[in-house]
Amino acid sequence: MGPQRIVCLTEEPTETLYALGEQHRIVGISGFTVRPPVARKEKPKVSAFTSAKIGEILKLKPDFVIGFSDIQSEIAAELIKRGVEVWISNHRSVDGIVDYVRRLGALVGAAERANAYADGLRRGLDAIEREAASLPRRPKVYFEEWDDPLITGIQWVAELVRIAGGDDVFPELSGEPLAKQRILADPAAVIPRAPDIILGSWCGKRFRPEKVAARPGWDAIPAVRDGRLHEIKSPIILQPGPAALTDGVREIARIVRAWADRI
Repeated sequence: MGPQRIVCLTEEPTETLYALGEQHRIVGISGFTVRPPVARKEKPKVSAFTSAKIGEILKLKPDFVIGFSDIQSEIAAELIKRGVEVWISNHRSVDGIVDYVRRLGALVGAAERANAYADGLRRGLDAIEREAASLPRRPKVYFEEWDDPLITGIQWVAELVRIAGGDDVFPELSGEPLAKQRILADPAAVIPRAPDIILGSWCGKRFRPEKVAARPGWDAIPAVRDGRLHEIKSPIILQPGPAALTDGVREIARIVRAWADRI
């Protein structure tokens, strides 16, 4: 049967469990959850990303809590001290996201449905990659996940950029799991990488292309010169779950294709 009362500290387990038809197990969600929209109406919101309402979570009597990354380690530790079973995943790659769907499905006794869903996600990525292979040229892409300080290079995004037909301009950073290891101390470091496209997804606030374009020396960057600065909404790219492998990568592919059609 698996756990019956699950609290999801981030969005990706909520989206996955709803996709598998197992949403009845969820008793609490992250306040940042937007996918699926119905979850915000149906489930109490008991956490942010770096904080949680421990007392409210305990009132829900969860038998399983799911979180993500080292950033939620203190939340996990506090819940474990209170006798709650916690799973903190730390998947960072496209393959890791697909495997996460399979593992979560197995944990709730829905392995067959989860495997079918994961296979569908993989087929969708393969189709996008095949279409991208027909592009006449691959753009160089700079993805910015935060602006102060500049943070880039998150692994699954770099991989989705490649699948969509582009090449991340900071490939050496994509293997670094921690955000502090992907900070660009000097914004000028982007200039010699000469990205053709700049993608921004500033978690929790609106990406401002005009602010990016006004950085000293950035007028020499092809993306700035040609006005190729695009926001990708954080819920579809910064969550390492199904959204990134569907709407997120499709949005990147659309932007890349539009660039290729005009060169």
